[in-house]
Amino acid sequence: MQIDAVDQRIIALLVADARASYADIGTRVSLSAPAVKRRVDRLRATGVIRGFTAVVDPAAVGWTTEAFVELFCAGRTTPAQIGAAARRHPEVVGAYTVSGEADALVHLRAADIAHLEAALERLRAESFVTSTRSTIVLSRLVESPGVGPSTG
Repeated sequence: MQIDAVDQRIIALLVADARASYADIGTRVSLSAPAVKRRVDRLRATGVIRGFTAVVDPAAVGWTTEAFVELFCAGRTTPAQIGAAARRHPEVVGAYTVSGEADALVHLRAADIAHLEAALERLRAESFVTSTRSTIVLSRLVESPGVGPSTG
């Protein structure tokens, strides 16, 4: 699918505020509201835009402790196995296969250190996990809601 500069700008505006009206977006990209809607419909139909969601502040729901955990796995553990295990743990907010020594990197969020420790112990209990190495987040410096160019 061909994505032009206007599509990229529309995507960036939706990432910044998915509730923006087609008219508001149209004003920013010099298109009519119906033209923006057609482009968004096309972006959705082709899978460029997979959906719209609410972004929740973890602190607002009390999950203020977070860590990145390197997983070291046994033998021929597949990415699918790691992903399936990660989805079983509600504290997991992201899981990635990575290059380097570790097999995967898991992002955990929890209410406090005790909750984080319990989640980490459950993750370590997965049959393929041989060891972990954790890094606790002290503060968030930069966080981006999505991909794409700046909305200016």
